[in-house]
Amino acid sequence: MKHRITVRYTNKLDQHPALTIHLVRCIRAALEQEGVHVPCEINVLVTDDRGIRGINLATRNIDKETDVLSFPMFNFIPEQFPEDVKAYLDPQTGLLPLGDMAISLERAKDQAKRFDNTLKREVGYLTIHSVLHLLGYDHLDEGPQKRQMRIREEIIAGELGLLR
Repeated sequence: MKHRITVRYTNKLDQHPALTIHLVRCIRAALEQEGVHVPCEINVLVTDDRGIRGINLATRNIDKETDVLSFPMFNFIPEQFPEDVKAYLDPQTGLLPLGDMAISLERAKDQAKRFDNTLKREVGYLTIHSVLHLLGYDHLDEGPQKRQMRIREEIIAGELGLLR
């Protein structure tokens, strides 16, 4: 599948080809596992706590750092990806613009240490988490929606060998 995944970095020192490859691999795996069989477009911003705090404040009016933010273009229903996606495609590119995500690499490094994970696992998990948000998953409640999302995250991470 020929997805267009654009990865940008706010700090050039964080920019590593291996990280970019890992992000793209995680996105592609999540899309595949969720049965998305149409070329998609996703934009990823890798930033730090200060950068994600600014985005969080500007978009959600929350003046606080977070690990990942997701900005879906559509309100899809989890595990019910539309069969006829033609109405959603960008007529100029032929791609399905799923949305944008921002990941705080600084926060991912901190969480990897705290949760005794590798940075690869933490960044991969956050990326998968964000893709699932773009596909309609949410975890606003502490019940079935959150459980459903966590199960999907762990299955996809496991397929990529990103085990705890």
